[in-house]
Amino acid sequence: MPKAYLVSNYTAISDTDKLAAYAKLAGPAIEALGGRYIARGVAARAMEAGVQQRTVIVEFDSLETALSLYDDPAYQVALKALDGGAVRDMRIVEGVA
Repeated sequence: MPKAYLVSNYTAISDTDKLAAYAKLAGPAIEALGGRYIARGVAARAMEAGVQQRTVIVEFDSLETALSLYDDPAYQVALKALDGGAVRDMRIVEGVA
């Protein structure tokens, strides 16, 4: 079964305190579902569109598990803590075997 990846690009961060509160809650919620952070931070280099933004990549053992994260009750608490403190582009992609 292929792994799956949550890719989150932060297009704007307006409240770092809310982002910190989210991160404190989101990490344990993600890890409880077996998610593993494999990259996070500002891009070392931005090509093409040239957007230098914070990116987070989380690996899950299955697509089903990755898809379940957003509706997970513990993750919903984290989202409430974020409360508009950042604008993100989030997507889940399936690995290639």
